[in-house]
Amino acid sequence: MVRIGGLASGMDIDQLVGDLMKAERLPLNKLMQRKQILEWQRDDYRSMNTLLLNFRSELTQMKLSSNFRARTTSSTDDSRVSITASSAANQTSNSISKVTQLAKGETQLNLNPLALDAAGGLYTQTAGTGDWKTGAIVSKSLTVQDNTAVASGGNFEYDLSLTNLNATDHRLDWSVKVNGTSYKVTTDPAKLSDNTVLVGTDGKLTFNKKFAANSVIKVDYIAQDKTVSTSLSSTTSTWKLADGPVVATGSQLKLTKNVTEGGVDTTTEVFLDIDINGNITDSTGTVGTLDKATGLITFTPAMGNHLPPTTPEAGKTYSYKLEMSYSHQYTNFQLDTHTSKGAKHENILISGGESLNSVIVKVNSSNVGASLFYDSQTKRMSLSRTETGDFNTDAANNFGYEMVASGKFVTDVLNFHDISTGSIPAANITQAQNAMFTINGLDTERTSNSFEMDGVTFTLKKIFAESEGAVSVNVNNDAGKVVENIKEFVKKYNEMIDKIQKKTGEERYRDYTPLTDEQREGLSDKQQEQWEEKARSGLLRKDSALSSVLSKMRLDFYAPVSNDTISSAYDQLSEIGIKTSANYLEGGKLVINEAELIKAVEADPKSIETLFNASGDTNDQKGILDRLYDSISDSMDRLKAKAGNSFSTRKQFTLGRELDNVDSGIDRFGRRLQQVEDRYWRQFTAMEKAIQRSNEQSSFLMQQFSGA
Repeated sequence: MVRIGGLASGMDIDQLVGDLMKAERLPLNKLMQRKQILEWQRDDYRSMNTLLLNFRSELTQMKLSSNFRARTTSSTDDSRVSITASSAANQTSNSISKVTQLAKGETQLNLNPLALDAAGGLYTQTAGTGDWKTGAIVSKSLTVQDNTAVASGGNFEYDLSLTNLNATDHRLDWSVKVNGTSYKVTTDPAKLSDNTVLVGTDGKLTFNKKFAANSVIKVDYIAQDKTVSTSLSSTTSTWKLADGPVVATGSQLKLTKNVTEGGVDTTTEVFLDIDINGNITDSTGTVGTLDKATGLITFTPAMGNHLPPTTPEAGKTYSYKLEMSYSHQYTNFQLDTHTSKGAKHENILISGGESLNSVIVKVNSSNVGASLFYDSQTKRMSLSRTETGDFNTDAANNFGYEMVASGKFVTDVLNFHDISTGSIPAANITQAQNAMFTINGLDTERTSNSFEMDGVTFTLKKIFAESEGAVSVNVNNDAGKVVENIKEFVKKYNEMIDKIQKKTGEERYRDYTPLTDEQREGLSDKQQEQWEEKARSGLLRKDSALSSVLSKMRLDFYAPVSNDTISSAYDQLSEIGIKTSANYLEGGKLVINEAELIKAVEADPKSIETLFNASGDTNDQKGILDRLYDSISDSMDRLKAKAGNSFSTRKQFTLGRELDNVDSGIDRFGRRLQQVEDRYWRQFTAMEKAIQRSNEQSSFLMQQFSGA
């Protein structure tokens, strides 16, 4: 619609229409203010719900038994025996009259110093010993599905599709783990057991159990060779093969060049020969060398003819890949241990390029519970159990040793005693032993110097005889800690009550309505803030839902707890020195008579715990914490029904539906205002046109009169 703004009449039509619309917009302003109040109310309810949620979380934490079963411990000689106690421990006193021996873990020392560099490659230093073999260590994993296993005669077969198996039968060198637990490999079906895996000539694995879905079977197996590849760039000068020393298979490197231009791929292949000395050549000459001992390939400048260009041609992309198949030197050894969790087994595979330091890391990170150590000063090694205690009590089983390391690498390279030839010399072994002691007149033993009995953890620190005097260790109730926990709980309850009381008691300033945009223009930021503070005040004044939760919680505290395990002297909060404030304006805050509370906790800690923590089918059987939890949960549900939460849609709560109605009213009134404004402009435009026509007629008549 064309709007004419007072050119003929000389009147400020924009101002006139604006003033008229101010009066028309008054009902819309009231709707906008109503919307703002509803949003403030919603936010206030949600903040109260968050307050209740946080306190409910505190109730969950308070229900932990450790809050009511705090314990103190004492020992008449902490240098000999010390104790700690969990909340599960009862008040008790124990006497340890003697400790005849402390628990120790087994340690084996190697026989002679090592003549090698701990950081250097092992094969080049020990080529004549250690049972080195030729093959390729390849890893493959399988995640078990429900239908992965093939059942046969009570056993279960798993096929990892292992290919290129070594022509020489090296299956006993394989390492097989399921979910990190090692299984000893056997090729004899008669030896299949809970801790072994049968490896067939086709590489399939058979266990006497079926593994759950998502279990992971990992195999490090020996292949004939392995094929590896690397991407080439214009600056590639070296390539380090992961395993060494290298035995080149096929005596060639395969270079694949892929050039893409205009969406079309062009692929060419080039084969580079490797001679017996490790020289790498193409048709023109030497382009690199292979150090078989280390697996390092070094390229000469002539290799540049086979690399992507330094400056790519416009519109072309380059992808060059170099492949090589090779085998390498490797060896292995077995490590078996006896632990608190049963027998453990590990097969350690070592490639020839690995160092002694690498072997130490493999042993120490395995799950057999052993620690391998090398002293660079003496060149000696030790193998120790990480647990104390004697777990192999059968002397006929490897002489009762806790650890058995076997294989020529262990005996010929690391210089440990070969147990298959007899027992370890006494000078080279510290055998494991249990702690042996007398407690409360009973001779007993433990595999560790620290052990737990009925929630009490004892730590034996030294050997002592009965003649030196017994050590008395005691566990008592820590009344002070329990009282502090209860006081902290009451403090948080009072803080919540205070916030709810203040919110429901706020003054409502009805003369302070939410500011319109026009009103904000006339106020400073500080004035707007002060006005809004009063406009928001009292929106939850005397709210029934919040007043109800205060009343419910007061009843939860007042009512006695009916439970068979609680003393009638302490079945009510007031009987342990906790009462509501005499000041009714404080909304039922709790006050504590600390002396009475301490007395009650010291006299009957079990009843105090039951008073707070009892569970039951009816409200009177429930302890205070469960009652409060139920009351708060009920109130939270009511507040959520009224104001929702951040995940709720407006249709799901009362205030949201009211907001939808107000928004609909705002939309309808907005359309009506537009119609009214258009009508005003049509009227003023018609007036302007009429005045313009009148002015034109007057001007014409004056011209006519002047001409006459």
